[in-house]
Order: sequence, then C-alpha cells, then structure tokens
Amino acid sequence: MSIAVEHLQFAYRARPVLRDVSFCAEEGRLLAVLGPNGAGKTTLFRCVLGLLRGYQGRILVDGTEARTLSARELAHRIAYIPQIHGQAFAYSALEMVLMGTTHSISPFSAPKEKETAAALAALERLGIAHLAEQNFSRLSGGEQQLVLVARALAQQAYTLVMDEPTASLDYGNQTLVLARASALAREGYTVILSTHNPQHALWYADAVLALQDGEAVAFGAPGEVMNADLLQRLYGVRTALLQTESGPLVVPLMKGREGGVEDG
Repeated sequence: MSIAVEHLQFAYRARPVLRDVSFCAEEGRLLAVLGPNGAGKTTLFRCVLGLLRGYQGRILVDGTEARTLSARELAHRIAYIPQIHGQAFAYSALEMVLMGTTHSISPFSAPKEKETAAALAALERLGIAHLAEQNFSRLSGGEQQLVLVARALAQQAYTLVMDEPTASLDYGNQTLVLARASALAREGYTVILSTHNPQHALWYADAVLALQDGEAVAFGAPGEVMNADLLQRLYGVRTALLQTESGPLVVPLMKGREGGVEDG
C-alpha cells in the first residue's frame, strides 16, 4: 500500500493552509513529517484520512484517488492512530482494540469471535497480550499508545497514520513506541507519523517530509535532507549534527549558556 500526494492545496475559506505539497509514502517504509506548530501537518493528515475532501491536487491510495473511496473503503486501507487523550470510560485494552474492527461489521452488530481473535492477535503482535483485560485508563502512557496501535492493526489496514505518537510519553516509552512503528514498517506496513523531535526522524525514519507554512520545504532520505540549515529554517534554532556510532545526533548550539555548546 502506498500513498502518493500530488500538488496538494487546501484552504480554510480564504486562508491557505497547504500549498503545492507533493510526496510519496511507500510500502514498507516509515515517513516522518516534521514542522513547527501551524505548518499544516494536521490538515495534511485530515486530507489523507478523507476527513477533508475540498482539496486541490490528488491523493492516491495505491493508485486510487482518495476522494472516490467511501469512508468504509478508506478504513480498509488507512488506520489512524491519535495522540493519547483522557479516557472517560472504563474500557479494557481488548475493548479498545475491538473498536478497530467495527468498519468490517454491520453498524447494528456486536464484535463476534472473528473480531475478538483479530484484536487478540494484534495485542499479541505488539507484545502486550497480557494487558487485554486491564483498564485502559490505568495503563502507562506507552502501553496506552501501543493499545491504540493494536487497534489500528485490528482494523487490518496496511497504512498507519500516527499523529505525534510520542507527544506525551517519557523517553523510554518514546523509544518503545517508535521501535514498534519502525518494526511494523519492516513488516510491510506504510507508516506515516508526525513528530516535533527531529532526532526521531534521523533514527527511525526511511524518509522525511518537512513542512513550513503549508509548503514542503524538503522531502527525501533523512541523511540527504536533514541538516543544520533545514532545522534552523523549521525551528529557528541553530544546531549541529554530530556523527556517532548510533547515527547522527542533533545538538542545539547555545552560546554562552552554562552546560551548552559554544557556537563560536
């Protein structure tokens, strides 16, 4: 499954938000979308997910224009994994994952043995089957995010769109979730995720799309397009990329600040 975006433009009334954005998210690869707040990342995702259809240009889902697909047809192809938000109801982890199977059954039907088996298999695939009966709201942030990933896997779509999946996680859980996302790409999923941390893109992504003011200012392999000039353009911070045994490391240059790095 691949997602090809060609000359995408979108405006809220008279306010342009996306301007001539083109890129391709390929099967078996993880695409990281970078950019400051207000760059257009959320609007881009909403267009890809079929929630906004008044765009110009084309969004091709495995060669088919997304606007020609119904919501149910899109759900068979693309699964959305949101950020963690407060959970008001005492759903179990298994019940949360079962919600990902509802597009494949009648609106008036309850999940049956087939759907339950798919949900349990998704939990097992991510190594969290032991959480099935636990209260979702009482899980750690990393466990909750993995349950949401499992819900997407139970949906049986092969493109995963992840909206800042590490935004509220500590360092250990960030690493856990991103490692799982990268592993899913290796298994053949198309993974598109947004992040505010350029280090994530350098370590886990196969390709990077950088957005600024609704425009694609860079697209390509992380090692080819990510550099100090791009990061300063996106975030207004001077940085250096240091080569380490584990890969490139983003270091902010903070002249005169105790414990910082001199930019002399």
